[in-house]
Amino acid sequence: MAMGALAYPVGGAPATRCDRRSDDLLVHVLPTVSHDRMLLKVTLREPQAAPPELRVGRRAFPGQRTDTAGTHWVFDARGLTPGTRYTLELRAGGCRLAEPWELATFPAPDACPERFRVLVYTCAGGHDLLNELGPGFYLSWSARRRLFARALALAPDAAVAIGDHVYWDLRVGFGSQVMARHPVAIERIGVLDRSLPVLGSANEAVLKRAVGPQIAELYGTLFRSVPTFFLRDDHDYFEDDLVTPELTTFPPDAFAVELARASQWLYYPEFLPDPWRPLDLPASSASDRPRGVSEAFGTLRYGQLVELLLYDCKGFVSTGPDARYVPASVESWLGARMADPCLRHVVHVPSNPIGYTAGKYMEWYPDVVEIPGEVTDRVPKPGWQPGWRVQHDRLLAAIAGMPRRVPLVVSGDIHSIAEERIVRAGAIDLRANPVVSVISATPATGVGWPSLARNTLAQPPTGFEVETVVPVQEVNGFHLLDFEPDRVTIRHFRWDRRWQSEDEIDRLEPFHLSEYRRPG
Repeated sequence: MAMGALAYPVGGAPATRCDRRSDDLLVHVLPTVSHDRMLLKVTLREPQAAPPELRVGRRAFPGQRTDTAGTHWVFDARGLTPGTRYTLELRAGGCRLAEPWELATFPAPDACPERFRVLVYTCAGGHDLLNELGPGFYLSWSARRRLFARALALAPDAAVAIGDHVYWDLRVGFGSQVMARHPVAIERIGVLDRSLPVLGSANEAVLKRAVGPQIAELYGTLFRSVPTFFLRDDHDYFEDDLVTPELTTFPPDAFAVELARASQWLYYPEFLPDPWRPLDLPASSASDRPRGVSEAFGTLRYGQLVELLLYDCKGFVSTGPDARYVPASVESWLGARMADPCLRHVVHVPSNPIGYTAGKYMEWYPDVVEIPGEVTDRVPKPGWQPGWRVQHDRLLAAIAGMPRRVPLVVSGDIHSIAEERIVRAGAIDLRANPVVSVISATPATGVGWPSLARNTLAQPPTGFEVETVVPVQEVNGFHLLDFEPDRVTIRHFRWDRRWQSEDEIDRLEPFHLSEYRRPG
């Protein structure tokens, strides 16, 4: 559905008297931006019979309904001016739905900004119902929101959420027992029917009850002025990445993909197009999405200063002789971006960690946990594909081979804080330009740390030689990355519920700072 702009006179749209306080109707807003476009996902408390409008400066853009009831909307504002801070306002029938707020477009692709700060975290999902069923499996909403608030108080220009925005596993593993298949969850949330479409059927209400609290109610309007980039991982497909004698959960089946698409469509923004990302990549330019967006492969470009390459490693994984985590066309796109001489920094942000393993099925590496606390590749890993490691090695060599750049990878998934420099990966010698690998922190995990399920902390895979910068720690937190023309600064923030009060979140400072200067 095309969404054009409606021109208003300088004085704006005529205001109609409203009987209820603005912001009463607004549940959540998550925006993303490029240099000339904004895309916002919005949830309202009451259905709207006619499309509400988003005013961006002097222009207005009609919303497109994304659900059946009319409480979920997407707004696509195009043709904006780069590097411009706009005042935004939601209206319906001339009535404000929320107090105005500000949001800025990114600089033009050929601009030369001097600095950029990005907030990065992972695995923020977790339904509040699960804390009733177990002893603090996830942090409370108040603790999560305080971690978000502390990070936002440090003025990031954007935020990247690396996967696992949703935990509602359907079929196998511990997660499915305490989520979708628990009697209390069945009573309160309902059951998803695999024979029906997700949206437009009884499944839609179940999806909203399962996902809404994890995103709409968690984020609220905290991020309304911060561009967000949400990258999907395994749990966003409503499965844990597991292999059992009866079932292998990935590659995802059609229902899992439909659930992931529906959750994104209702709650968090797709990736806007950029001039250098092919429009025909998988999960891109779908006819039922705003023009040119990608659901799985994205770019955060901030002028010529930095480009973050975000890619989903679960939704399009393949098996067999030519097995890959990302399709060949995506790998070609990543290679082309690394070869662009105009960019000062190019950063890889895959949903799968590079340089760390916990012995899970869906990893680049063949390692398994044979003895608690140790990983090995001597024991076959069920379902694992050698082609995944082959693609990993190509990407790792290309990252280290970027001229005059800090070879940086930031990923999530492992619910830990860590940083290392990879100097050797099997036969690949990286000593000339070691790859910096950062595991982003989680603001949500309570007592459900991976080591309890995996019997090991994350660690370097077999055959890797690394220099540990920040040892693996299973604590909550977030990361801030600062980019300047000649350097990257990584700030690690942690909070440990075992000995710190929630009040201390409001005063968190980085416990470690790493600075890497561009070669040459």
